[in-house]
Amino acid sequence: MDEENPWNDEPVELPIRDEIDLHTFRPSEVGELLPEYFRACRERGIFAVRVIHGKGRGALRDGVHRLLEKLPEVESFQLAGPGSGGWGATWVYLRR
Repeated sequence: MDEENPWNDEPVELPIRDEIDLHTFRPSEVGELLPEYFRACRERGIFAVRVIHGKGRGALRDGVHRLLEKLPEVESFQLAGPGSGGWGATWVYLRR
């Protein structure tokens, strides 16, 4: 670990699946991360993505939802049901 830069700015290759857990990212990264992740999902034919933002106080969830409302590639979104994360995750449905 670099003592001067604990966040190591090296790019990390993410596996592209139908879910992404935001717990490992800084909130400031989400605005760039989600559109890029959704682009990669659409390229692979994935059109339903579970975004795990956690329950907490809801600040990250609210920020994610504000972002989703603005993204043209998002057809709709809704909080996940009890079996897939409840209010700690959001299902995002992407345009084909």
